[in-house]
Amino acid sequence: MTAGSRLPEGSYDAVWASPGRVNLIGEHTDYNDGFVLPFALPHSTVVAARRRAEPGWTVTSEQTGETVAFQDEKVEGWAAYVAGIVWVLREAGHDVPPADLWITSDVPFGAGLSSSAAIECATMAVLVDLIRASGGADLPMQLRPRLAQRAENEYVGAPTGIMDQAASTLCRAGHALFLDCRSLATEQVPFDVAEAGLAVLVIDSKAPHAHVTSEYAARRRSCEDAAKLLGVTALRDVDVAGLDDALAQLDDEVMRRRVRHVVTEDQRVLDTVAALRAGNLRAVGSLMTASHESMRDDYEITVPQVDTAVRVALEHGAYGARMTGGGFGGCVLALVNEDEHESIAAAVREAFAANGFAPPDSFVVTPSAGTRKISR
Repeated sequence: MTAGSRLPEGSYDAVWASPGRVNLIGEHTDYNDGFVLPFALPHSTVVAARRRAEPGWTVTSEQTGETVAFQDEKVEGWAAYVAGIVWVLREAGHDVPPADLWITSDVPFGAGLSSSAAIECATMAVLVDLIRASGGADLPMQLRPRLAQRAENEYVGAPTGIMDQAASTLCRAGHALFLDCRSLATEQVPFDVAEAGLAVLVIDSKAPHAHVTSEYAARRRSCEDAAKLLGVTALRDVDVAGLDDALAQLDDEVMRRRVRHVVTEDQRVLDTVAALRAGNLRAVGSLMTASHESMRDDYEITVPQVDTAVRVALEHGAYGARMTGGGFGGCVLALVNEDEHESIAAAVREAFAANGFAPPDSFVVTPSAGTRKISR
């Protein structure tokens, strides 16, 4: 059963779906103006809307059964991701019609798979439909990620980069999205794992995960402070060839580690894109593993559950494995042979049990489409 099939019966003025995402490589590079390479999940959030005569908006969650009504007051909790989109569209000069909205989703929540961006991007799509139907201006897809990011940063209060919203909006099936987070230039890079006899196994560690944390914000501040000390706009402007010279200018060892991760991670994204363009998918595995080691040792955002999942996947034949998402929990990606994903998932479950961790979930994902209209 798809998420959209769980909407209440009846007619709607607009129904759109936006997917969650996994990031193949490029972690914590987005807010440093760097490069990322996400792809969209087959799991999506569906938002449906009906215009209403009364002022204001309501949003009902199929997951919680809760309905939240709002007009100009500040909204907290899960509904803030919806209210934030209303707010940012109005801030951008759009007259957002009053509406009732319903949300249903099969994107795992709190797993680092960007369930929040899926809500934001699907909400924006239905509201833009209503704006157009009321005689307002369209909002091209390419411009929507920046507005959705602003809603999450300024309204919700999460200091995220633009990757999640861009992936949820712009990805294409069978491709990864190569995104330059400074210029917002994109390239759809072929990533057909099945054709290569491979699979991407997602292991949800079930370790709690949240972006609105002091740890995430502290790392962003450290990067911004380092950029100022180095006299660059963002760490994107330090390349691998100049890394040693840059590190020599920094006295703080923690800041040095943060900079080393971001600079080398940007290069790993570029190397991964080159491998995919050449059709050498297996070569991506070693880059994924190096990315995880950098997140573990230099950025210090992993936890024992994800480190265990990576180690066991590699021991049982994965070409590469890494945590994906903001860190401190969430999911691991493993690039594996298509006929080995079940045995690797079983080995991870056994290791989690032996360590006293909560049982993980695991599933295979394929690169899927971004924001799309649903016929109801």
